[in-house]
Amino acid sequence: MTQHDLIRRFLFEELGVRGLWVRLENSWQNAQHHQTCPANVQLQLGQALTAVVLLSSTIKYNGSMILQVQGDGSLRMLVAQATHDRKIRGLVRSDDKVVGGSIHEMFGNGRLVITVTSDNAQPYQGVVPLQGDNLAAVLETYFAQSEQLKTRIWLFADETRTSGLLLQELPSQVNDKADWERIEMLANTVTEQELQELECEELLYRLFNEEKVRLYDVNCEFCNQHYQFDKIDVEQLLLLNINPIAGSNSRH
Repeated sequence: MTQHDLIRRFLFEELGVRGLWVRLENSWQNAQHHQTCPANVQLQLGQALTAVVLLSSTIKYNGSMILQVQGDGSLRMLVAQATHDRKIRGLVRSDDKVVGGSIHEMFGNGRLVITVTSDNAQPYQGVVPLQGDNLAAVLETYFAQSEQLKTRIWLFADETRTSGLLLQELPSQVNDKADWERIEMLANTVTEQELQELECEELLYRLFNEEKVRLYDVNCEFCNQHYQFDKIDVEQLLLLNINPIAGSNSRH
């Protein structure tokens, strides 16, 4: 049976590397109904929603994670939010026409801000410049600078579905460089068609059939609720990113 709106976790048992696979289909199609923007901007929103789902699934928290990209280009702001109970929402602010396909062409000079608020921890905020051709590359820079974890991310979106793949070394283990490079090389062969069309089991077998990979049985299905950010939400987000978070563990 085709999987919709799911995230799957897996582990390379002998290597100290974990992975996440996500596909948004019904939720992505519903989310598009709340936005009116150029087609290339819509795809950026799809990637951002997929990314925030992946990132929020790497931590344990009771609250929300907000991924925000700001720039001085024709695409001025992109916001995606995921909560611990798997609700997602997003917002874009752009000109009527946005030229280009790379993140730098669209946003110009800008930054990525990751904000985590939790009921049982101090707020956290990490900020990195927009370096790289796409959102996945910017997020890899974020992990390298803010978390000091080897991380690779692949993100794709079209009008029907979005999909993502994340590989990350476990923070509590020291991994062999050759092992990580082998897994990274195998994962780099993934194509947009494979990630968008293959189910998780088939994709992992095609990429890593000679590795010992444990795919966890639990499927984290996403709640079919989608929201726009209203004017108050946007103003609060902008205020949050202008003023330091009191008592936060922000890293820049």
